[in-house]
Amino acid sequence: MELSEKEKWMKEAIKEAEKAEEKGEVPIGAVVVQNGQVIGRGHNLRESSNNATTHAEMIAIQEANAYLGNWRLENCQLFVTLEPCAMCSGAIVLSRIEEVYYGPADIKGGTAGTLMNLLDDHRMNHRAYVERGILEEECRQLLTSFFKQLREKKKLKKQQLNLLKAKEKDSLD
Repeated sequence: MELSEKEKWMKEAIKEAEKAEEKGEVPIGAVVVQNGQVIGRGHNLRESSNNATTHAEMIAIQEANAYLGNWRLENCQLFVTLEPCAMCSGAIVLSRIEEVYYGPADIKGGTAGTLMNLLDDHRMNHRAYVERGILEEECRQLLTSFFKQLREKKKLKKQQLNLLKAKEKDSLD
């Protein structure tokens, strides 16, 4: 697969990540592609669903399974804006996805080459080809910007709370 084609599909995953961000979710998106067509899309929904399993990859895989009417996603590629975690890597192996392309590494939870590589472990019953760095900076920037804004909101909230406490103390004195 050519780089431009990989970038095309990663841009689709980025669109999903942007949907997550609009909902206040960590901006991670994923698409499953088969024969040049997106057959599954997903973006993080953990916060709004209060469900730890609603990662972008899991939702995209479930949508692709429903589309094909099959749990096997043979001849499929997964494009995701951040390296998959252990849960998602497990689902990738179990669903038989053949190729995985992602943006930046996840140094705290990535299991497609960073902390370990569950997708290319000879002890597993299935292995997937893995390629990192597809539109890496664009994907990383989404995450960096999101977490910067989150920290700024928390800081502002803390400042407002401290101001309220100071006003209450002054009114009691």
